[in-house]
Amino acid sequence: MKFKEIADIVLKASPAEQTEVVVNYQDASLTRFANNTIHQNVTERNVQIGVRAVIGKRVGIANGNDARQEGLEQLVRTAYDLAKLSPENPEFPGLPSPKPVISINAFDQRTAECSPRDRAERVGVVCRKAHSAGLMGAGSMRTVWSGWGVANSNGVFAECRTSMADITTVIMGENSSGWAQQSANRIDDIDIESIADEAVRKARIGANPVDYQPGEYSVVLDSYATANILAMLALDGMSAMSFQEERSWLYGRIGQQVMAESVTIADDGLDASGLPLPFDFEGMPKKRVAIVDRGVAESPVYDTLTAGRGKVETTGHAMPPSASERYGPLPMNLFLKTGASSVDDMIRSTKTGLYITRFWYTRPVHPRDAVITGMTRDGTYVIRDGEIAYPVKSLRFTQSYVEALKNVELIGSTPRLQWEEFFTFSVPAIKIGQFRFTGSTR
Repeated sequence: MKFKEIADIVLKASPAEQTEVVVNYQDASLTRFANNTIHQNVTERNVQIGVRAVIGKRVGIANGNDARQEGLEQLVRTAYDLAKLSPENPEFPGLPSPKPVISINAFDQRTAECSPRDRAERVGVVCRKAHSAGLMGAGSMRTVWSGWGVANSNGVFAECRTSMADITTVIMGENSSGWAQQSANRIDDIDIESIADEAVRKARIGANPVDYQPGEYSVVLDSYATANILAMLALDGMSAMSFQEERSWLYGRIGQQVMAESVTIADDGLDASGLPLPFDFEGMPKKRVAIVDRGVAESPVYDTLTAGRGKVETTGHAMPPSASERYGPLPMNLFLKTGASSVDDMIRSTKTGLYITRFWYTRPVHPRDAVITGMTRDGTYVIRDGEIAYPVKSLRFTQSYVEALKNVELIGSTPRLQWEEFFTFSVPAIKIGQFRFTGSTR
């Protein structure tokens, strides 16, 4: 059933004062591999339908995946019954009225039609290169196409199609590992040879890591670690909800120099170099939002509820209603402005420091100051006199990410696009002059 047909059934069946329907159809395929061998190929096709019913200041939300008329009508009844039982929210501004949405080309037919053989041929490159190096490759490659639609009883109607390809791999030696990842709107933009070579190289130079003393060091971070920094900053404070609740690292710092002047972080769902989506889950048009501009804290992102509280306009960052209650609006298309350096330039400029592939198991310690604890993983190396000297075992850190970005010395010239659940990141490698490590593995 087409989105317009679903929307017509839902809006006609609803007795609520206002009604919204959000539909996401997804056709996702995944090829997994381990021990240099493909061991799984799966495809999932599903439709997710969310209905929001509004009675005065009461809101009811129901979700399902039955697109038949009787299933849709039952979903409407459930949302309406929940609205009658829900407490009033005096701040609820009502559902939005329509605004013009820019048309963008976010869909690639070749990616949508990618077959198991197509994915297997690409994965095979990784497996063969790992095998030739005497290493073991594991990971996955996914291809997804999605149909998105939002409509409400006020006249909002927005729909589009998107596509995405993503490859992640970890290449393992006896006591080392190397990680690489790349995402793209078009599968032909995935450079599988480069991904395989990168992971193999890191596994090779990471063999026989040694203990290393915790302390404060200069660090060169691959784009994977940079992406984690933006992810945690997004979850810990780029939402207007956390800002208005005074638990965001942005709160009390708007207009202040909080990071190095070279740091500009923006969310832009219309940028074709990312994984664009022209509207949010309320059907409102996406706007580019500079969250940090040349080191100065500028703004969180808004949906209609938080925009009403803040007496501003929505920036088009509403999440699905069920997620919105927990997170509020979120930036889903984050970009860190590139610089002019290469990773080699950063390493050559470092007298003593660490070269780090990625962070993992990161958790907030103090959201107000974006203090995060986590571990390095899949390649941590000592830099001596401008060269990689030797590998070390993974280190634990406890560090304010805001403070870390205040100490950025160099930014890479080449961004890497990476997809992770809610988020897409287009980020380069960076060099940070001071980063605090609090423990080491044995």
